[in-house]
Amino acid sequence: MKFMKLGSRPDTFYTEEATRAVMSDVPSDLTIKINNISYLLHKLQYPLLPKCGLLQRLYSEADDATLELHDNPGGEEGFELCAKYCYGITINLSAHNLVSSFCAAKFLRMTEAVEPGNLLIKLDSFFSSCILQSWKDSIVTLNNTDKLFDWSQSLGIVRRCIDSIVDKILTPPNKVTWSYTYTRPGYDKRRHQSVPKDWWTEDISFLNVDMFRCILAAIKSANALQPQLIGEALHVYASRWMPEIVREYPNDEASTSREDDAKRRLLETVVSFIPAERGSVSFRFLLRLLSVANLVAASHTTKAELLRVAGLQLEEATLNDLLLIPARSGDEISYDVELIQTVLESFLRQWKRQVPIDERESMKSIRKIGKLIDSYLQVVARDAGMTVQKMTSLAQTLPGIARPDHDHLYKAINIYLKEHPDLSKADKKQLCRILDCQKLSPEICGHAVRNERLPLRTVVQVLYYEHEKANSNAGRKQSSPDERESATPSTSRVHENSKTPSFKVRGEGAESKIGRASVFELNSREKALIRRISHKSHS
Repeated sequence: MKFMKLGSRPDTFYTEEATRAVMSDVPSDLTIKINNISYLLHKLQYPLLPKCGLLQRLYSEADDATLELHDNPGGEEGFELCAKYCYGITINLSAHNLVSSFCAAKFLRMTEAVEPGNLLIKLDSFFSSCILQSWKDSIVTLNNTDKLFDWSQSLGIVRRCIDSIVDKILTPPNKVTWSYTYTRPGYDKRRHQSVPKDWWTEDISFLNVDMFRCILAAIKSANALQPQLIGEALHVYASRWMPEIVREYPNDEASTSREDDAKRRLLETVVSFIPAERGSVSFRFLLRLLSVANLVAASHTTKAELLRVAGLQLEEATLNDLLLIPARSGDEISYDVELIQTVLESFLRQWKRQVPIDERESMKSIRKIGKLIDSYLQVVARDAGMTVQKMTSLAQTLPGIARPDHDHLYKAINIYLKEHPDLSKADKKQLCRILDCQKLSPEICGHAVRNERLPLRTVVQVLYYEHEKANSNAGRKQSSPDERESATPSTSRVHENSKTPSFKVRGEGAESKIGRASVFELNSREKALIRRISHKSHS
């Protein structure tokens, strides 16, 4: 950080109750009140009035030697720096106090017209030659304009800081020679000779949201940076100001409405700057933004845009991305299944509207999503608080073509039944109703018919369809091609050989020479089920 030292006399200001005074053999003859503090100063013994055009005018119009400067933009700090300069007391100017002293000097009219070489021109020279040349000093100065924004804007401090910062951001990394902050996990400057492309993202994350918005707007208008760099800047900024973005478990403590308003405004800023290019930000980041949007009751427009972008990128998601845990209560965790479902619905809406260039790629895309959702269902099925309604609602959101088979869905259902042993019969039926037994592989069928957790109706369906497949396969091998075309499977086959029925299941039971596939012999329970089917069909 760069400094400018003015004056050479020691600091002789002291405080006595609510009064600031200067040690001097000459008694004070001028009182200046700023807010709740009174300054006991001297008119002419030290060049206070000769350097301050405003004080000259006010004193000439005043009835006594007391002046009030409650509207001084620099406050007590800015005024005292200017007063010490007039007394010749040493002051150290830096990015931390430049804004307050600059605004106070302008307010007091410490200009060249009042006295050559006055404070204002010295401050402007220091600002131009030192502050604006420094990357970090420019950021600190810009951040300090927040409390005096109107004055800073009229003096050109805001614009000049933004221009300086943006120029440096647009500088090619191989020409970056200044110091910057970069604390990414695993990054070691000593082992990296080159400057990372996103070197600037961490430093500007310290800016308030208005200044950050101005910087990003200027960067985007230049159209000189990759969208991924804009996305990284958004991620770093959101992570700093919205801890929910990076916490595994968000804080359970309720935030105030003022905090929610600030987060809502920040969220809307971040969302508005997400580049249109797909993949500019990660899917996990989008999902966390959506989670925060729900927490702070973001606007419908903000949520809709997040859902649109997240839906576009759902295909890039991993299972770990979906396992976002938005809340924790005691020792229990809950998965935001409803959030995942809304993102899935957004993906499906956009997927259906697309005119596929390649049908195979379109089918590959939807089936990849189907596998991802079924894997997610297998994980959330273990949650003790997961309801049947949420499970079935998410599972049924996928269209039929997303699942070439129902093996993964069966596994999710089986896990849920195992983890929820007290489930009612009605809930079991509702859960298993989403399963298409015709889409189960022989291995899964072999498991299902011996699964005591499944409802009776589901087991019967598995047995029936597996028996149909076995008869159909056997019929095709024993008949001519013409006979195969005219052969139609009939439910009456279920009743044939009901005394000792067997069903083809790969890898289960004893080997059979029929069709080079293995069969398993039914136990007494399974035989009873078949006899029940036979009895119902005959009656």
